[in-house]
Amino acid sequence: ANIVNEAALLAARRNKKKVQMIDFEDSRDKVTLGVERRSMVINPEQKRRTAYHESGHAIVNYLLPGTDPVVKITIIPRGRALGLTAMIPAEDRLAYTRDELVSRLAGMLGGRAADMIVFGEKTTGASNDIEAATNLARKMVCEWGMSEKLGPLALGHKEEMVFLGKELGTQKNYSEQTAEVIDREVKDLVEGGLKRALSVLEANRETLERLAQTLLEREQLDGEAMAKVMRNEPLPPLEPPTGSNGSPVPSEPEPGAIADKAPATPEALGPPTAAPTPAG
Repeated sequence: ANIVNEAALLAARRNKKKVQMIDFEDSRDKVTLGVERRSMVINPEQKRRTAYHESGHAIVNYLLPGTDPVVKITIIPRGRALGLTAMIPAEDRLAYTRDELVSRLAGMLGGRAADMIVFGEKTTGASNDIEAATNLARKMVCEWGMSEKLGPLALGHKEEMVFLGKELGTQKNYSEQTAEVIDREVKDLVEGGLKRALSVLEANRETLERLAQTLLEREQLDGEAMAKVMRNEPLPPLEPPTGSNGSPVPSEPEPGAIADKAPATPEALGPPTAAPTPAG
């Protein structure tokens, strides 16, 4: 419902009489990814690093089996992120295999792998990716019984209050020796995902360069455009979106931004009013 409402507002701002698919897509991005922050000043080197980072995510997720399709790559800041690679499942999934989750781990660390290959160093831009990959690996080991050394065991009893719907804590129901094995298994899974991402990007270095340069030129790509870049097919000329009357589509204002207005004239302000006299 929120996406539909936002799409209707976007269509109205664009002087349209009907809500079109582009409005729904932009609304989806706004609701799920955050509002674009085009006014944020980013130096060219940081923008270049972001382009390679997001390209790494996109390529690894595109090439490995078991990952969700990439629907958008952007280096326009949204929310607290300098860039984003958005993926949406092609169908509803209720269960995943171990191989699919291992591919997802590699996709999460594709940005870190691109940083290491292109710039030869590690950056703080992968902090959220590392956190997500570590949490996924720990669930694979402790909740889903996907550890070869520990086997099908549920490790760590969760204490929850059902009426709150929130987890309050996790009770440690295993020994210190088992805890060490858990840590090693989680580390092996995450490091294995990083090595796999490095292998994929090293084998597709030209594609990484091509996709990053295209991102720097266009700032964002949808899934179809990204697939064309992966296949080294030409993209159509970049044209600004227009409304139903052919006028340019106004950009989405950032939260707290003040719309540009014409300066007020004395006639528009009306006659001056006297200041109130203090009581007493």
